[in-house]
Amino acid sequence: MKLVVGLGNPGRPYAGTRHNVGFDVLDALAGRHRLDWESAPANALLAKWRAASVLLAKPLTFMNLSGPAIGDLLRFFKIDFPDLFVVVDDVNLELGRLRARPSGSAGGHNGLKSIIAAFGNEDFARLRIGVGRGDGRRDLADHVLAKFDPEERTIVAEAVGRAADATELFVAEGIEPVMNRFNRKEDAEEKP
Repeated sequence: MKLVVGLGNPGRPYAGTRHNVGFDVLDALAGRHRLDWESAPANALLAKWRAASVLLAKPLTFMNLSGPAIGDLLRFFKIDFPDLFVVVDDVNLELGRLRARPSGSAGGHNGLKSIIAAFGNEDFARLRIGVGRGDGRRDLADHVLAKFDPEERTIVAEAVGRAADATELFVAEGIEPVMNRFNRKEDAEEKP
Protein backbone atom coordinates (compact mmCIF):
# COMPACT_ATOMS: atom_id res chain seq x y z
CA MET A 1 0.00 0.00 0.00
CA LYS A 2 1.18 3.53 -0.77
CA LEU A 3 0.31 6.87 0.83
CA VAL A 4 0.40 9.96 -1.39
CA VAL A 5 0.17 13.19 0.59
CA GLY A 6 -0.38 16.65 -0.83
CA LEU A 7 0.66 19.41 1.53
CA GLY A 8 -1.26 22.64 1.94
CA ASN A 9 -3.25 24.70 4.39
CA PRO A 10 -6.90 23.85 5.03
CA GLY A 11 -9.73 26.31 4.49
CA ARG A 12 -11.15 28.50 1.77
CA PRO A 13 -8.76 31.46 2.32
CA TYR A 14 -5.82 29.26 1.28
CA ALA A 15 -7.39 27.69 -1.82
CA GLY A 16 -5.51 28.63 -4.97
CA THR A 17 -2.40 29.83 -3.14
CA ARG A 18 1.16 28.84 -3.96
CA HIS A 19 1.45 26.90 -0.70
CA ASN A 20 -1.51 24.71 -1.69
CA VAL A 21 -0.31 23.23 -4.99
CA GLY A 22 0.11 19.89 -3.20
CA PHE A 23 -3.62 19.89 -2.48
CA ASP A 24 -4.29 20.93 -6.09
CA VAL A 25 -2.38 17.91 -7.44
CA LEU A 26 -4.32 15.50 -5.25
CA ASP A 27 -7.60 17.15 -6.26
CA ALA A 28 -6.57 16.70 -9.91
CA LEU A 29 -5.88 12.99 -9.29
CA ALA A 30 -9.17 12.54 -7.44
CA GLY A 31 -10.97 14.18 -10.36
CA ARG A 32 -9.20 12.03 -12.98
CA HIS A 33 -10.04 8.82 -11.16
CA ARG A 34 -13.47 9.87 -9.86
CA LEU A 35 -12.48 9.51 -6.23
CA ASP A 36 -14.41 10.92 -3.30
CA TRP A 37 -12.79 12.60 -0.32
CA GLU A 38 -13.80 11.29 3.10
CA SER A 39 -12.78 11.74 6.70
CA ALA A 40 -9.67 9.84 7.71
CA PRO A 41 -8.71 8.16 11.00
CA ALA A 42 -6.36 11.12 11.43
CA ASN A 43 -6.61 14.86 10.97
CA ALA A 44 -6.85 14.57 7.17
CA LEU A 45 -9.10 13.97 4.19
CA LEU A 46 -8.61 10.67 2.43
CA ALA A 47 -9.43 9.23 -1.00
CA LYS A 48 -8.96 5.54 -1.80
CA TRP A 49 -7.49 4.77 -5.22
CA ARG A 50 -6.64 1.60 -7.16
CA ALA A 51 -8.87 -0.66 -5.08
CA ALA A 52 -7.54 1.05 -1.93
CA SER A 53 -3.94 -0.01 -2.59
CA VAL A 54 -3.14 3.71 -2.78
CA LEU A 55 -4.40 6.34 -0.38
CA LEU A 56 -4.44 10.04 -1.22
CA ALA A 57 -4.36 12.32 1.80
CA LYS A 58 -4.67 16.04 2.48
CA PRO A 59 -3.75 16.86 6.10
CA LEU A 60 -6.21 19.23 7.72
CA THR A 61 -3.50 20.66 9.91
CA PHE A 62 -1.60 23.72 8.85
CA MET A 63 1.48 23.12 6.74
CA ASN A 64 3.98 23.29 9.62
CA LEU A 65 2.05 20.61 11.56
CA SER A 66 1.67 18.03 8.76
CA GLY A 67 4.02 15.43 10.22
CA PRO A 68 1.83 14.09 13.06
CA ALA A 69 -1.21 13.67 10.78
CA ILE A 70 0.90 11.78 8.24
CA GLY A 71 2.36 9.63 11.01
CA ASP A 72 -1.13 8.75 12.22
CA LEU A 73 -2.10 7.64 8.70
CA LEU A 74 1.04 5.54 8.20
CA ARG A 75 0.52 3.78 11.53
CA PHE A 76 -3.23 3.26 11.16
CA PHE A 77 -2.96 1.77 7.66
CA LYS A 78 0.36 0.01 8.43
CA ILE A 79 2.11 1.66 5.47
CA ASP A 80 5.90 1.45 5.32
CA PHE A 81 7.74 4.78 5.38
CA PRO A 82 9.39 4.14 1.94
CA ASP A 83 5.86 3.94 0.45
CA LEU A 84 5.18 7.59 1.36
CA PHE A 85 5.15 10.15 -1.48
CA VAL A 86 4.77 13.84 -0.59
CA VAL A 87 3.74 16.53 -3.09
CA VAL A 88 4.72 20.05 -2.06
CA ASP A 89 5.39 23.59 -3.30
CA ASP A 90 8.94 24.90 -3.63
CA VAL A 91 9.97 28.58 -3.80
CA ASN A 92 13.48 27.61 -4.84
CA LEU A 93 12.27 26.22 -8.17
CA GLU A 94 11.12 28.40 -11.03
CA LEU A 95 7.38 28.55 -11.58
CA GLY A 96 6.06 25.29 -13.01
CA ARG A 97 9.28 23.27 -12.69
CA LEU A 98 9.05 19.80 -11.09
CA ARG A 99 11.72 18.02 -9.10
CA ALA A 100 11.38 14.54 -7.61
CA ARG A 101 13.76 13.06 -5.04
CA PRO A 102 13.88 9.77 -3.11
CA SER A 103 14.98 11.57 0.07
CA GLY A 104 16.66 14.74 1.27
CA SER A 105 16.50 17.69 3.59
CA ALA A 106 13.52 19.96 4.12
CA GLY A 107 15.22 22.71 2.12
CA GLY A 108 13.57 25.30 4.37
CA HIS A 109 10.03 24.00 3.74
CA ASN A 110 8.02 23.90 6.97
CA GLY A 111 5.78 21.02 5.87
CA LEU A 112 8.77 18.83 5.06
CA LYS A 113 10.44 19.93 8.32
CA SER A 114 7.36 18.73 10.22
CA ILE A 115 7.43 15.32 8.53
CA ILE A 116 11.17 14.91 9.16
CA ALA A 117 10.75 15.99 12.80
CA ALA A 118 7.86 13.55 13.31
CA PHE A 119 9.88 10.59 12.02
CA GLY A 120 13.49 11.64 12.56
CA ASN A 121 14.01 10.47 9.00
CA GLU A 122 14.47 12.20 5.61
CA ASP A 123 14.14 9.01 3.57
CA PHE A 124 10.78 9.52 1.90
CA ALA A 125 10.05 10.36 -1.74
CA ARG A 126 8.85 13.81 -2.57
CA LEU A 127 7.80 15.84 -5.58
CA ARG A 128 8.43 19.57 -5.42
CA ILE A 129 6.49 21.95 -7.65
CA GLY A 130 8.12 25.27 -8.40
CA VAL A 131 6.14 28.33 -7.36
CA GLY A 132 9.03 30.78 -7.76
CA ARG A 133 10.46 33.09 -5.15
CA GLY A 134 8.68 36.22 -6.34
CA ASP A 135 9.83 39.75 -5.59
CA GLY A 136 12.84 39.59 -3.28
CA ARG A 137 11.54 42.63 -1.39
CA ARG A 138 8.31 40.81 -0.51
CA ASP A 139 8.06 38.68 2.62
CA LEU A 140 8.39 35.01 1.61
CA ALA A 141 5.44 33.96 3.81
CA ASP A 142 3.25 36.53 2.06
CA HIS A 143 4.42 35.18 -1.29
CA VAL A 144 3.55 31.53 -0.62
CA LEU A 145 0.21 32.44 0.96
CA ALA A 146 -0.78 34.60 -2.03
CA LYS A 147 -2.84 33.39 -4.95
CA PHE A 148 -1.20 33.00 -8.34
CA ASP A 149 -1.20 36.03 -10.62
CA PRO A 150 -3.42 35.72 -13.73
CA GLU A 151 -0.39 35.35 -16.04
CA GLU A 152 0.92 32.47 -13.85
CA ARG A 153 -2.26 30.39 -13.80
CA THR A 154 -1.74 28.58 -17.13
CA ILE A 155 1.81 27.59 -16.14
CA VAL A 156 0.60 26.35 -12.75
CA ALA A 157 -2.32 24.41 -14.24
CA GLU A 158 0.09 22.64 -16.60
CA ALA A 159 2.49 21.92 -13.72
CA VAL A 160 -0.34 20.47 -11.62
CA GLY A 161 -1.28 18.19 -14.52
CA ARG A 162 2.33 17.05 -14.97
CA ALA A 163 2.64 16.53 -11.21
CA ALA A 164 -0.48 14.34 -11.30
CA ASP A 165 1.16 12.37 -14.14
CA ALA A 166 4.34 12.07 -12.05
CA THR A 167 2.34 10.81 -9.07
CA GLU A 168 0.67 8.15 -11.21
CA LEU A 169 4.10 7.07 -12.44
CA PHE A 170 5.40 6.88 -8.84
CA VAL A 171 2.49 4.65 -7.88
CA ALA A 172 3.07 2.37 -10.88
CA GLU A 173 6.88 2.25 -11.04
CA GLY A 174 8.51 4.07 -8.11
CA ILE A 175 10.63 7.21 -7.77
CA GLU A 176 13.45 6.50 -10.26
CA PRO A 177 11.27 6.71 -13.41
CA VAL A 178 9.65 9.87 -12.02
CA MET A 179 13.06 11.52 -11.58
CA ASN A 180 14.19 10.43 -15.06
CA ARG A 181 11.10 11.81 -16.76
CA PHE A 182 10.10 14.86 -14.75
CA ASN A 183 13.31 16.41 -13.37
CA ARG A 184 14.23 17.84 -16.78
CA LYS A 185 13.18 21.26 -17.99
CA GLU A 186 10.15 20.84 -20.23
CA ASP A 187 11.72 22.65 -23.19
CA ALA A 188 14.59 20.15 -23.08
CA GLU A 189 12.05 17.31 -23.21
CA GLU A 190 10.42 18.71 -26.32
CA LYS A 191 13.64 18.90 -28.38
CA PRO A 192 14.78 15.80 -30.33
